[in-house]
Amino acid sequence: MRYNRLGRTGLFVSELCLGTMTFGEGEGMFAQMGALKQADVNPLVKAAIDAGVNFIDTADIYSAGKSEQSVARAIRELGLNRDELVIATKALGPMGEGVNARGASRYHLLNAIDASLARLEMDHVDLYQIHGWDPATPIEETLRALDTIVQSGRARYVGVSNWAAWQIARAIGKTEQFGLAPLASLQAYYSMIGRDIEHEIVPMLEAEGLGLMVWSPLAGGFLSGKFRRGQEGEGRRAGFDFPPIDRDRGYDAVEAMDDIAASHGATVPQVALAWLLAKPAVSSVIVGARKLSQLEDNLGACDVQLSQEEVARLDGADPRRVQYPGWMIDRQAAFRRGGKVGGEPTD
Repeated sequence: MRYNRLGRTGLFVSELCLGTMTFGEGEGMFAQMGALKQADVNPLVKAAIDAGVNFIDTADIYSAGKSEQSVARAIRELGLNRDELVIATKALGPMGEGVNARGASRYHLLNAIDASLARLEMDHVDLYQIHGWDPATPIEETLRALDTIVQSGRARYVGVSNWAAWQIARAIGKTEQFGLAPLASLQAYYSMIGRDIEHEIVPMLEAEGLGLMVWSPLAGGFLSGKFRRGQEGEGRRAGFDFPPIDRDRGYDAVEAMDDIAASHGATVPQVALAWLLAKPAVSSVIVGARKLSQLEDNLGACDVQLSQEEVARLDGADPRRVQYPGWMIDRQAAFRRGGKVGGEPTD
């Protein structure tokens, strides 16, 4: 297990992060995710910690708070040292019937962090994240609430999830303008067959120095090795078809991973995770599981070291479609690359 800085902070997190969406006896969508009881949760947490994982990510909305409670109970029952763990949680979704029991308003966030800390049995979290964009709340209000949470000691760092590049850039400008707690990270969907963030978000993260936490790195189970051309597979995606993917392109990517997996004595999901771990922008990849065998397989991705040629080959299996203004920026920037003027453009 390797450890990376979370963006420009001095905090180091394991390259794999334990996701807890499957924790807690949830209903509806979360029942399809896993709805794991504590007897199943504890072995997963132990296996992750034993493998060197120091990063655990949850959210208040996961199974209506039961996931956070399961994390707390696992830490307590396994006798883990809280000071050696990096605990992240998130807030945004509805946590009650009231009209203000949701969103990124100051009202809700200050209530939500206290409720999360009570469920987690902690006096602070290490990373507190806004789970999505709230169009009803001014961004300054959200950022000032996050600053209050940091200044009060209830969170060490703050970040966002599922925001667009322009939204994050605007937030960075506001935190710098008003001297507020800076954003440390973005949590976003990224996989071999879900590469939308490479167009605008990844370049912005690299330019601004934010860390990237990847959710659903196996595309909702499609890259688990169970889905093949002409074979529908089973598991979570069979009952909850999310995130959206292009299946034909997905099958092409799986077939390309098959050859590379065979050459490394690895599995398809291990190669899919190793591809992400090779990306410079990625701080940590979130892996979740319903079974211990699934988690153990995912943890094995740390031992798969892809060559530059293999990464390039996998990149080409589902090539990024350059969007405007990207292709125009590349074209015009050619005349300025290399710091030379005159003659042919240089890289």
